[in-house]
Amino acid sequence: MLTKRAGIAVWLHSTKQVRQLRKYGVVHYVSKTMKYAILYCDLKDADDTVQTLNSLSFVSKAERSMKPEVRTEFNGPVHPAEKTFDYNVGI
Repeated sequence: MLTKRAGIAVWLHSTKQVRQLRKYGVVHYVSKTMKYAILYCDLKDADDTVQTLNSLSFVSKAERSMKPEVRTEFNGPVHPAEKTFDYNVGI
């Protein structure tokens, strides 16, 4: 059975210690120029993992992804003017 996962963005002072992040979850992506890493862990342990990561000396900030809370279902047009626009003008 698949477990629910949460994404965590970890901002680092230096990318030397990226290997140490592997004990907190699965390291998905590391940007060496912007000094951040994307980490995935279990959803039920996400809040504890963020607190633990924030307490590490080489981490400047760790924050959870907001993707699970963002609504991705859209009912109608985003802008009300899109209803009245006639796309066949000039044909």
